[in-house]
Amino acid sequence: MTTALFAPDSVTWRVHSDPSMAVGGVRALLEQALHPGAMDGVAKNSNFRDDAWGRLQRTGDYVATITFAPREDAEALSARVRNVHTKLGLDDPHLLLWVHMAMIDSFLDVAIRSGLKLSVQEQDQYVSEMVEFAHQVGISRNNVPDSVAAMKKYFEDIKPELVASDDAKRAALFLTIPPMPKVVRFATPAAPAWASVVALATASLPTWARKLYNVPSLPGQDRVTDIALRTMRAGLMVVPQQFREGPIARAAKANLA
Repeated sequence: MTTALFAPDSVTWRVHSDPSMAVGGVRALLEQALHPGAMDGVAKNSNFRDDAWGRLQRTGDYVATITFAPREDAEALSARVRNVHTKLGLDDPHLLLWVHMAMIDSFLDVAIRSGLKLSVQEQDQYVSEMVEFAHQVGISRNNVPDSVAAMKKYFEDIKPELVASDDAKRAALFLTIPPMPKVVRFATPAAPAWASVVALATASLPTWARKLYNVPSLPGQDRVTDIALRTMRAGLMVVPQQFREGPIARAAKANLA
């Protein structure tokens, strides 16, 4: 049996297998866009506007491969990503760390608020395990926060650098209303379903992030958002596992079996 970078009993497997990742992944993109340096790199070197679904799929496949795939596959993909970053000048450790931290903050927060039961110790363990994730993309392990407390301090320290630039707002709008074939938009539930995911992802952003995007925060909003997140997760949990998990995760679990 081949081994992955993360063990099957790791908290990373639990979080990244959870249906809440659908919302957590979109929130991560919204949060990552709030660093002007990182957003500038995406705007200049990405085909996001022309191929939004393809980019989202590739990002999801990257997370799944590093999490679940055999070690040699994960490390080979990481090497290719590092090479692309170097060629495009996107290998600034400071910006890479921001992208990483916004991602794990989003994944963990949304998972917990959606109803995934994680103890305080398990939450710290997840952040610690994800140091390896950061290392795979080229960030020194010594520079990566390895606990929830360290992650909170990281965000407090970096907040002065964050702003909802024009590029960030355009990306947010593009995520909200992505291009779809007319037959998909009007003859299937894809458009309203996607709108629900983006609305939840936006509502679940930290208060400081919503303020940067000028998204109004109403009294009791976080409680209402948590109820909506738990409702969505509960609904997705009814779907058979083979339909709500990606092929990489399914293959990893089949390998275990």
